[in-house]
Amino acid sequence: MGMMKRLAILLTAGAALPVTLAATGPKPAATPAAPTAKPPLDLSTLHVQVILDHLGFSPGILDGRPGISLTQALKGFQESRTLPVTGQIDAATLNALHRYRGWRPTKAIALGSAMLAGPFVGRIPHNEDDQAKLPALAYRTKLEKLAEMFHTTPAVLIELNSPATKLAPGTTVTFPNALPTSRAYPAELTDGWKRTLNDLNVDATEPVAARIVVDKSDSVLRVFDRDDKLVAQFQVTTGSEHDPLPLGTHKVTNYDYNPKFRYNPALFWDAKSSDQKAMLPAGPNGPVGVVWMNLNIPHYGIHGTPEPQYIGRTESHGCVRMTNWNAARLTLMMKPGIPVIFQA
Repeated sequence: MGMMKRLAILLTAGAALPVTLAATGPKPAATPAAPTAKPPLDLSTLHVQVILDHLGFSPGILDGRPGISLTQALKGFQESRTLPVTGQIDAATLNALHRYRGWRPTKAIALGSAMLAGPFVGRIPHNEDDQAKLPALAYRTKLEKLAEMFHTTPAVLIELNSPATKLAPGTTVTFPNALPTSRAYPAELTDGWKRTLNDLNVDATEPVAARIVVDKSDSVLRVFDRDDKLVAQFQVTTGSEHDPLPLGTHKVTNYDYNPKFRYNPALFWDAKSSDQKAMLPAGPNGPVGVVWMNLNIPHYGIHGTPEPQYIGRTESHGCVRMTNWNAARLTLMMKPGIPVIFQA
């Protein structure tokens, strides 16, 4: 109790006033989960998550709750600052975070037309042949787009505001504070990819990676600079019993931004015998999300996901899966040719 009280004193800005607004429902989960009692959203915990997210030690979903992603983010931050690695919000960690307290836990923003712009596709069919007929695997709803923009879920936005949210230009909505410090993206990037980075609130100012290490034991991707210092860290999903992570040293060969996805059932152990090859359209709800970072191993890469809430909690088909906002951010840290080490 004493530690949480100290956390509140050091970090919180106080709860935002409730806003009366209209909302669409949360994004449906791909896999039904057993109902569990969730702790209430805590602004002090959200503040720690927001600071870690800004610093590149991603806690995953910004939801104001403890969990494995927050624990791993704290461990990474502690290692990077040569603190005792506890994975806890302890006194030493609070003292180190205190200098960043200016990044408040939430931000009240008046919705603009660009934030609410589509396209939106409503319900996405499960069958790949039907998905291939869509113009894009875009966001289902405005609420889903806004949630991913601020590194959270529709349910968290409703918690921070009201189930009666009206998503219209000029409406003020409270979000987790995932706003970047810079949007000055590299000039050589395409306008389309810059829009994606902007829509995901990816910061243009990032450390330069010298090598990437993906560890299967804790489902974490670590970014090291040329001095071998840990400068960023992300929770990931890595392989499965059927498609294990290919251990060893590999390299990134190229990026495919906002990629289409060539579905080949022969490459998926869980594909149905009736499945046919299909070219799925691009979009954040595509199987690999907003970016594919190709590796020098056939059919393997690092990529985004349409289901950020499952990162680090489910299996993949052998690739390394990240939230869309973290995968996009990683592309600004590294260049093709960088070594990528997969270890157990």
